[in-house]
Amino acid sequence: MSQLVAEWIWFVGGVLWFVVRYPHQRRSRKTKVARSAGGRHDQWLLASSLTGLAIIPLIYFITSRFGTGQPWFANYTFSPTMGWIGLVLMVAALAFLYETHRQLGRNWSVTLDTRKKHTLVDTGLYGYVRHPMYSAFWLLALAQAVLLPNWVAGFAGIVGWGILYFLRVGREEKLMIETFGDDYVAYMRRTKRIIPLIY
Repeated sequence: MSQLVAEWIWFVGGVLWFVVRYPHQRRSRKTKVARSAGGRHDQWLLASSLTGLAIIPLIYFITSRFGTGQPWFANYTFSPTMGWIGLVLMVAALAFLYETHRQLGRNWSVTLDTRKKHTLVDTGLYGYVRHPMYSAFWLLALAQAVLLPNWVAGFAGIVGWGILYFLRVGREEKLMIETFGDDYVAYMRRTKRIIPLIY
């Protein structure tokens, strides 16, 4: 696989990510919120994730493909194996994203909210890990790192998403405990956060 194909895989994967998420985001806006724990703090975290997973790599992609043709600072040598690994990671990320949205239904929101008639989803992917949508984002960030051979653009996703994940997941689980009480505590005891049986 060539570097050009790998970079286009990243771009098409990003478009498909948006296509999968958009209808759920529209529906989420119409679903009444029972409680919100997000606020400005969460908005900053979302901006960090967006910057690392979309804005910086998109600038790299556009300038590399349609700009002056000058190499970016911090480029490194691409290998075809990286492209194939990135393709597998991207497909897995998109599959996880689709399935987690489907399983959550009206319970999902971009920000830290609970909905009226919110239910605890603990089956399907959620029977193995508590945050499979976060698992999907980690897969996306890793795909970006191997599809875009640049230390800045490639690894911006891991940094941007990592900031959101590590500063948010604890607050989200606290909200879930406050919402579902002992049921969520028991759910936490029998599952891991993002990697089955490990973490």
